[in-house]
Amino acid sequence: MHVPRWRKPARSDGIDNSHCVEVADLDGAIGVRDSKDPDGPKLALSPESFAAFLFRVKRDGLGL
Repeated sequence: MHVPRWRKPARSDGIDNSHCVEVADLDGAIGVRDSKDPDGPKLALSPESFAAFLFRVKRDGLGL
């Protein structure tokens, strides 16, 4: 059984890292979860969907 290794972005080590997501390589997908609630719900995105999401966040900010 593959145990995911959850990681935070390097930029989350700043002053306020309370608003952060963690990502993990899942079998054929990218896992996304809230770092404040690691036992809570998780998303599993295809690599293509995750790449599109990152592109939009970087390009538009999406209100973040």
